[in-house]
Amino acid sequence: MSDYSAAFERRARPARRDYRLTGDQAARAVEQGLASATWYQSPVPRKQMKALMQRRDGPALRDTGLWLLALLVTGGAGCWLWGSWACVPFFFAYGVLYGSAANARWHECGHGTAFKTRWLNDAVYHLASFMIMFEPQVWRWSHARHHTDTIIVGRDPEIVEPRPPSLPKMFLSLFSLPHVLKTSAALCRHAGGRLDEQEQTFIPETQWSRVFWTARLWLLIYAVTLGAALVLHSWLPLMIIGLPTLYGGWLNYVWGVSQHVGLAEDVLDHRYNCRTIYMSALQRFLYMNMNYHLEHHMFPMVPYHALPKLHDAIRHDCPPPYANLWQAYREILPTVWRQRKDPTCHVRRPVPERHDSAAA
Repeated sequence: MSDYSAAFERRARPARRDYRLTGDQAARAVEQGLASATWYQSPVPRKQMKALMQRRDGPALRDTGLWLLALLVTGGAGCWLWGSWACVPFFFAYGVLYGSAANARWHECGHGTAFKTRWLNDAVYHLASFMIMFEPQVWRWSHARHHTDTIIVGRDPEIVEPRPPSLPKMFLSLFSLPHVLKTSAALCRHAGGRLDEQEQTFIPETQWSRVFWTARLWLLIYAVTLGAALVLHSWLPLMIIGLPTLYGGWLNYVWGVSQHVGLAEDVLDHRYNCRTIYMSALQRFLYMNMNYHLEHHMFPMVPYHALPKLHDAIRHDCPPPYANLWQAYREILPTVWRQRKDPTCHVRRPVPERHDSAAA
């Protein structure tokens, strides 16, 4: 190859990897033993792990009550002050509680670990799922696959930013637009009684009818809300239901990118593909301690309220945590920029050698 040709090859935009759950990439993951494989776990004494996995209603009842009260107060104040600029800070807070904090509630209750009582988990799970437009049956099984095959290309349906990344899409994701548009199309498809090919790979057939009826119920709620807005000639009903997913989801995306983006793909050790980031007490409340993301992935059945203790138990065997979100993003943003031309570029986390079980 001539020097000119080599230079051209370096400048050419790289081909996007195939992140579909069907096809050659999915088959490659199976052939290489990456699908549903055994993952590395830091050693924790059995008695200590049993205590950490203990489920309790108390912490989640307290935190859910505070969350619902905050929604009521900020939403009520926003409605009371509607028509003046004074409503803006209240709807800003309401949007974050609705479009971002609800995601953490969906996540923890989806694992069934937030509450000890099952019906409480299910009730909060379905409420939060509606608020962030995560179809409950679809995402329950999608997330199960995410934990089984974390950042395994061709297997994980929840890879936030495929490589090479699309910067315009990342910007739009701050407002949840790609997600809302995709989910809206899926709701219409599911309401019509159809699943796409990828959904059929991880949703059990016994759950298909639930997917269809949930989509029909959601579309009815959105139709009633839109109808109320038209009758009242006001955006207010949509500011309470629907639009907060868009104007309040930015923090959820900021958190979501910090979990895995820029780290290794196709490894069987969560120390290489998950981040733990120290956060303030307010963020940990809103995020339900999911900033301890490495710990959560390594031991997903440990409830959110026990993750700080789990972090203390295994931190000697893990990469150093990030001091704050800013420190994490100082690493993430340059890596994403480089991945535009070199999709293989990723951050190599410093894992203690004595327990190093996978090469990133």
